[in-house]
Amino acid sequence: MSKPIKKIGSRRNERRIPKGVIHVQASFNNTIVTVTDVRGQVVSWSSAGACGFKGTKRSTPFAAQTAAENAISTLMNQGMERAEVMISGPGPGRDTALRAIRRSGVLLSFVRDVTPMPHNGCRPPKKRRV
Repeated sequence: MSKPIKKIGSRRNERRIPKGVIHVQASFNNTIVTVTDVRGQVVSWSSAGACGFKGTKRSTPFAAQTAAENAISTLMNQGMERAEVMISGPGPGRDTALRAIRRSGVLLSFVRDVTPMPHNGCRPPKKRRV
C-alpha cells in the first residue's frame, strides 16, 4: 500500500503585505476596524460586536481597543510594517483604537480624519400646517 500524498499548497492568508490602510469607523453604537491593502482589498477586519461585546458595552473605548488589537494581530503574521490610518465617525472608541494601533508596532505614515461633514446639510422638512 502506498502512503497518501500530502498536498503542499499555499493557504489563502500567506500573501505578504508590506503596506496597508487601516480604516476605523467609530459610531456611537459600535467600532469597526478594517484593514486593507493599498489597492483596497480587505485583508482582515474586526468589530466590537465580533469580539464578544453585546449591548451598550460595544460602544465603550475598551471594546474599540480590543477590536483594533484583533484586526491587527492577523497582520503581524503577514508582514505588515507600514500603514495609513483613516478614522471616520464621532464615536467614543476612535482615540482608543488609534492608541491600540500605535502600540501594535506598525509604523504609521499618516493619520487622517475622513469623517463626512455636510456643507449645508439636508433640506429641512416643509412647514407644518395646522
